[in-house]
Amino acid sequence: MGKKSRVKTQKSGTTAAVSPKEMMNLISELLQKCSSTAPSSGKEWEEYIQIRALVEKIRKKQKGISVVFEGSREDYFSELMGWAAECGASCEGFEISSFADEGYGLKATRDIKAEELFLWIPRKMLMTVESAKNSVLGPLYSQDRILQAMGNVTLALHLLCERANPSSSWLPYIKTLPADYDTPLYFEEEEVRHLLATQAIQDVLSQYKNTARQYAYFYKVIHTHPNASKLPLKDAFSFDDYRWAVASVMTRQNQIPTADGSRVTLALIPLWDMCNHTNGLITTGYNLEDDRCECVALKDYKEAEQIYIFYGTRSNAEFVIHNGFFFDDNAHDRVKIKLGVSKSERLYAMKAEVLARAGIPASSIFALHCSEPPISAQLLAFLRVFCMTEEELRDYLVGDHAINKIFTLGNAEFPVSWENEIKLWTFLETRATLLLKTYKTTSEEDRSMLEKPDLSLHSRIAIKLRLAEKEILERAVSSGRTKRLHFQKQLDEGAPLPLYEESDIALLENADAKLPIILRKLEEEDERLEEEMNLVEMKPDEASLAAYRKTVLNGGSKDVNGTQEDPPGSDAVPEGKTGDGVEKIPESQDEPSTKRTEDEAKEGSE
Repeated sequence: MGKKSRVKTQKSGTTAAVSPKEMMNLISELLQKCSSTAPSSGKEWEEYIQIRALVEKIRKKQKGISVVFEGSREDYFSELMGWAAECGASCEGFEISSFADEGYGLKATRDIKAEELFLWIPRKMLMTVESAKNSVLGPLYSQDRILQAMGNVTLALHLLCERANPSSSWLPYIKTLPADYDTPLYFEEEEVRHLLATQAIQDVLSQYKNTARQYAYFYKVIHTHPNASKLPLKDAFSFDDYRWAVASVMTRQNQIPTADGSRVTLALIPLWDMCNHTNGLITTGYNLEDDRCECVALKDYKEAEQIYIFYGTRSNAEFVIHNGFFFDDNAHDRVKIKLGVSKSERLYAMKAEVLARAGIPASSIFALHCSEPPISAQLLAFLRVFCMTEEELRDYLVGDHAINKIFTLGNAEFPVSWENEIKLWTFLETRATLLLKTYKTTSEEDRSMLEKPDLSLHSRIAIKLRLAEKEILERAVSSGRTKRLHFQKQLDEGAPLPLYEESDIALLENADAKLPIILRKLEEEDERLEEEMNLVEMKPDEASLAAYRKTVLNGGSKDVNGTQEDPPGSDAVPEGKTGDGVEKIPESQDEPSTKRTEDEAKEGSE
């Protein structure tokens, strides 16, 4: 898994002198703090510091109570491979090896051809929500609404229970998991400070708060609920334990179909999750007929080369938050930009109607991309409508060929007018410039900081992410200026406006042509933005199930696997990756809805 931490061998020491009552009081205080009303704008950092102080106090008193394994993870790789072979997994053609900055991964031991099926993992090896229901966790699962609603939380506790069970069949896998991770859950306070003013900070703070709330809630459940009496966690359930389990699931969870193919469930996929990420296509899927996860080669691999998979089109913010690494060559990096037509605007109704006919909300979260052009067809269409005059709006509503002209809104070849293009690119240039001013450091200062040899890994990841956001915004400013000047020249020179002709509809509907306006849900504007920080169980849909029924699913990604936009049902994801058919879902620590968890926490039934 990309950027995986090496195992730190912990020696279990003597538990700090702390009475059960004292610990329970601290846990109650933490739960109350994490379940209170959300802080007012600008107070999130202050709340984070308070929660962190409580957590650190608890961690100090819990030192030495965690279950640990002797040695390091590499000591158990041979045991993992042996267990995989016994279970019927493919173990030929590759081996686990260390790769400099990328940590452990799979290395080809022979030449492997592109699209060759080289890896398959049978269901019996997978840790899933279904296997959790049939384990010692089952009785509690049947009674606890949080576990029933949140598959990722169920997997985290399932992982902890199996780790504490000396006879668990999954121990060969669990022993090879990292002892810690590089996600923001493991950042020191000063390292998190580097993310202040970035678009990632709110998700990072929410992730920490939700993890702390869940830990406090389940600590109380484990020590008081009758159905939790047989769990092997009562004497060893520290915050560090839960953080580790959450990070393990967050960086590795994937969606696979249930045995009958009727719905999807979350799973951890041993061995496959050792693959690291690179740009490409999803190459992992689930074969229901043979009941196994399958992965084909992304490209030709020569003997001794590292075998990669594609985690999906994730931004670097998603990689950092959910997988703990920054991918330098990320062709899909982007920053979020929230735009909307003001309801108080005189032309709101007309603009909202044109947007509705184009399948675009009047208010939404879009994205500025690292590539050129920096905006998608959807965002171009939105900005054109956003900047339309009343006359232009009327033309697109009731003018000649109004219905067909809607299809041109997202096509760069058919401007609404030169004035409209000038206005939209001026708006984009101005908006990106204002966003850049919210950062406390300049790009030059960030680059200088990255040259410091004593910079910690986590600080380096945070500063790289901060710089990447700025570079995307800077390119948007430059692109906006260039476009604005170009269209101003067109206007000044009286250049004829390209006119839409009826015959052009063929171009617009051509899948190979530049994407025109899309009469469907926004796809490039981060469909998952609202859920990316939520440790939620994704709900299956017919499209996902159809994809799962394919013999070979598209791709798999370990720390961050997914599909084009990482929708549910992407690729299976090893070590935090996501492939198609078995998508690795970004895991944050939220419930199906944060409010629900907070409410249930207050009720003592979270």
